[in-house]
Amino acid sequence: MLFNSTDFLFFFIFVTTVYFLLPHKYRWLHLLIASCVFYMAFVPIYIVILFATIIIDYYAGIFIEKADGHNRKIWLIVSICANVGVLAVFKYYNFIAENLNTLLGLVLPSDNSASIPFLSILLPIGLSFHTFQAMSYTIEVYRGNQKAERHFGIYALYVMFYPQLVAGPIERPQQVMHQFYQKHKFNYFDVTEGLKLMAWGLLKKVVIADRLAIFTDPVFNQPQRYPALTIAIASIFFSYQIYCDFSGYSDMALGTARVMGFRLMRNFDHPYHAASIGEFWRRWHISLSTWFRDYLYIPLGGSRVSKSRRYLNLFIVFMVSGLWHGAAWTFIIWGALHGIYQVAGGLLKPVRSRLATLIGLSENSSVRRILGITTNFVLVTVAWIFFRAHSFADAIYMVKQLTKIPQELSNVIVKHTVTLGPSLPSIKLLPVFFALIIILEVIATLHMRFNLNKQLKAMPIYVRWGAYYLALLVIVMFGAFEERQFIYFQF
Repeated sequence: MLFNSTDFLFFFIFVTTVYFLLPHKYRWLHLLIASCVFYMAFVPIYIVILFATIIIDYYAGIFIEKADGHNRKIWLIVSICANVGVLAVFKYYNFIAENLNTLLGLVLPSDNSASIPFLSILLPIGLSFHTFQAMSYTIEVYRGNQKAERHFGIYALYVMFYPQLVAGPIERPQQVMHQFYQKHKFNYFDVTEGLKLMAWGLLKKVVIADRLAIFTDPVFNQPQRYPALTIAIASIFFSYQIYCDFSGYSDMALGTARVMGFRLMRNFDHPYHAASIGEFWRRWHISLSTWFRDYLYIPLGGSRVSKSRRYLNLFIVFMVSGLWHGAAWTFIIWGALHGIYQVAGGLLKPVRSRLATLIGLSENSSVRRILGITTNFVLVTVAWIFFRAHSFADAIYMVKQLTKIPQELSNVIVKHTVTLGPSLPSIKLLPVFFALIIILEVIATLHMRFNLNKQLKAMPIYVRWGAYYLALLVIVMFGAFEERQFIYFQF
């Protein structure tokens, strides 16, 4: 069941209405049943696997809290192994088998038929998200930051809460678990704030992300057919497509929960306004970034170790992050690129500072900030090519083509000719696509400077409702309603 579908619209209205009509003591059960229905709308049988891990983690949390000494760690390991094991089988088994078969083919005689069989299984939707959320629970219980939950239904709801079940945000138990015990009365402010978030997220998804996909999909599906300029445009468009797609989902998840009175963590904070890769990851997919920081980077030693070890820790985290996103070398390379960016950024920081001083750019100068944002966006966009490409060969071809952009631009200037490759149905919409991106950036800039939501609340009622109707009109008139799946659902 997709957030951008009519099925979800009716589901949301029914679930929310019944939630407020029910006595408080039955609401957790209602939300749990609704979450099960929501999840089973994709592949029903996989709910068995989800509940199996929920049962293991539920009892692991209790046993961790009761146990002493070494036994506490044993139960934590049991929980982590159960969750990682499910990931390994459903998400990574075929990837591991493929690479081991390649190695076997190199070391064994060519006539040897020994090979590891593949599994014909579908990846459970949102698997990486709810397994990471489950692991955060047992880790926090182990660390003493969270009491073991005795109410099985509440714990199951923590893992399965339908607004953020499929693509996050990845919540910590101490941030959300207690909210399922709170009595949430119908609150006009929460309802309107939630609906505005949902509308803004839907607009980003169907008006911007799904429209940009009309251009990016053909180019990324067959990059060899297109010249450098088209590939560059498609790469820029994909940067905004994936941002609007994923942040749009997150906004709708936060808004759906907010209508019922629940507060989930913010997952995006204008990431393309970051002036460094480190800042980008403090603004992009914040729940995952902080998860890796708290549960991998800091346990590895974090920043308390030598500089060389700290850089190694950063690189390991980004490699694992790449693998978390997908069982393919393209994702691993995408993560590795971000790791290299981080390490190179740290090593070159003194050089950049001296160079900026020489040319008269202060630490807080606007020019330096703009240069940082531009450079950062280019680096992130190049990395996104590996994330989106169907194969490593396609990604390398596209990156190589980008080196030909100066030559193509010179042809535009000297010969006044533009070659965009095979005719794309969306070529005529290029001005519209760029206009959408510019409008998005203008809104983001104004919001960062003036807090548009706060400014809108201070406006007269006719201005506010005019803005709301305008947003709905834009969604209805310009939205792509093919019910295209969210990009991060595959993770």
